[in-house]
Amino acid sequence: MVPFAYAAAASAPAAIRHVAQRRDAEFIAGGTDMLQLLQDGVRSPSELIDINRLPMTAIEVGPNGARLGALARMADVADDPRIRAEFPMVAEALLASASPQVRNMATIGGNLLQRTRCGYFRDTGVAACNKRRPGSGCSAILGFNRLHAVLGGSDYCIATHPSDLAVALAALDAAVEVQGSDGVRTVPINEFYLVPGDTPERESVLRPGDLITAILVPPPGMGERSHYLKLRDRASFEFALVSAAVAIALDDGRIRVARIAVGGVGTKPWRLPNVEAALAGAAVTPTVLTAAAAHAAEGARPFRDNAFKIALMQRAVARALATVTA
Repeated sequence: MVPFAYAAAASAPAAIRHVAQRRDAEFIAGGTDMLQLLQDGVRSPSELIDINRLPMTAIEVGPNGARLGALARMADVADDPRIRAEFPMVAEALLASASPQVRNMATIGGNLLQRTRCGYFRDTGVAACNKRRPGSGCSAILGFNRLHAVLGGSDYCIATHPSDLAVALAALDAAVEVQGSDGVRTVPINEFYLVPGDTPERESVLRPGDLITAILVPPPGMGERSHYLKLRDRASFEFALVSAAVAIALDDGRIRVARIAVGGVGTKPWRLPNVEAALAGAAVTPTVLTAAAAHAAEGARPFRDNAFKIALMQRAVARALATVTA
């Protein structure tokens, strides 16, 4: 591990100003991902600014939706009775994440910013990784790519985004509240993450010094139901092969509106507008749900070891739809 300086943030503006001025300084909160990256030599900041003392832990639920402070712990949000009642998919996604020990430490904001679990990215002995060393190449494209993305990839990177929570939030049309050097702004989560293109090292719209302060989730629509389904190699502390987040509103047996996102298959949480369009106004029947879910594969680009994700994604979406419309 490369030595670094450490300081506790006295206030959000002071911390933002400091990190914006020193491009090699970074924020740290729960540290569940950061410490691994430091130990593995993937990240080497000159200074870590501890933001744990900042007043950003509140979990607020009201008629305008939910406001989740960026420093709220994953376990606290998942266990909040108001979240379970009003936003069950958020709780489901969080409880499907990591382990109880990690959820007790990890923060909501940090969860959205965790780095990919691509083995080539996390192994500094591998020279070719455009995300870690821009311009060096992508070892995954011709290497072992069973866990990699089939949606949103490029010739520069096919690493998947790891957050379960972000997939649920994408289906719920949530937004990220960001405080930066020029004030506070709100970014829809479906615009927050970037596809890799030819700059895979840039994963979000955050600028130097920007700090996530809260997650904003709009209130559920009338009669809306939601469900988060995660498929993985083992039941405990495993990242998704495929996940599906589904929010549906029904009227007299027909689907008034559908919002669907998938994880484990994209370079960012991946919204499925073609599936949503196929469901709009449709009657709820197994045939309709299966036919709509087939659109999930549109635009997919499988590789040697991960073509199985296409059918698995379609089945996961169909299964989640069947669960939420039952």
